[in-house]
Amino acid sequence: MFKRQTIGSVICTSCGTLVGVNDAVCYNCNRRNPGLWGFAPAFRRLGQDLGFVPLVMGGTIALYVLSLLVDLAGMRPILAPSSMAIRLLGASGAYPVFVEGRWWTVLTAGWLHGGLIHIVLNMLWIRQLAPAVAELYGPGRMVVVYTLAGVMGFTFTSVAGYYLGPLIGNVPLIGRLLGGAGLSVGASAPIFGLLGALVYYGNRTGSRHVREAGLQYALMMGIFGLIMPGIDNQAHLGGFVGGYVAGLLLDPLKPERIDHLVGGAACLVITLVAVVASFVTALPLLLN
Repeated sequence: MFKRQTIGSVICTSCGTLVGVNDAVCYNCNRRNPGLWGFAPAFRRLGQDLGFVPLVMGGTIALYVLSLLVDLAGMRPILAPSSMAIRLLGASGAYPVFVEGRWWTVLTAGWLHGGLIHIVLNMLWIRQLAPAVAELYGPGRMVVVYTLAGVMGFTFTSVAGYYLGPLIGNVPLIGRLLGGAGLSVGASAPIFGLLGALVYYGNRTGSRHVREAGLQYALMMGIFGLIMPGIDNQAHLGGFVGGYVAGLLLDPLKPERIDHLVGGAACLVITLVAVVASFVTALPLLLN
């Protein structure tokens, strides 16, 4: 699958122009090493997102199954893992971040879910949005947007849950919107980040269609979050802001560079390390 091509032409991984496999720079978009040293065709077989969607779905489903297995006795209705299980694997929120000092859970919480319906809905959104953002920004920058949005979303809800939750947590509507969460999981925060990146792309390029699509999806999901109980609206808000800011910093009008791909890979590695750290540090706390 990952056989290296050494002669002939390949498609530039940034702009799609035909280039020589050994060309140092793409003559159309000026990307360096547009053929990825001969591995561009192999990576293109993974799809526009370079296999990110299958990776997220596989990793998220594996962690969901594990969260059920580590505490079968505490499993709640509709295959919902116990609070102990999701804390063990890296749930974020005011309690893990500020009380237990496990700040890195802002990286891991987006890969965990609180029930079967929760994970199915989020996987459907990722399957729809991630390839679209990858097409506009490039796969490396899409992964960076996804990761930074998750970090921003869970940072928002952790800070709000610790400082505002005790003050306004019981106030109708306002508390649900701004009160944050003591314990929070779900890919909704980075999903809102993908929507934020789409909105920024629309503003940056003047694409009314992309901007309105991103805003409509975000508004629809935001209203759903206000109506349904148990939704972490502050994480959604933070994720949207994080995605929009990430889009601004990465500038979709410029071609994706090698360092963007490296940055995306680094985000995935750091997240994996954070998952391991969550398990290792939470186990003694939960056994006491």
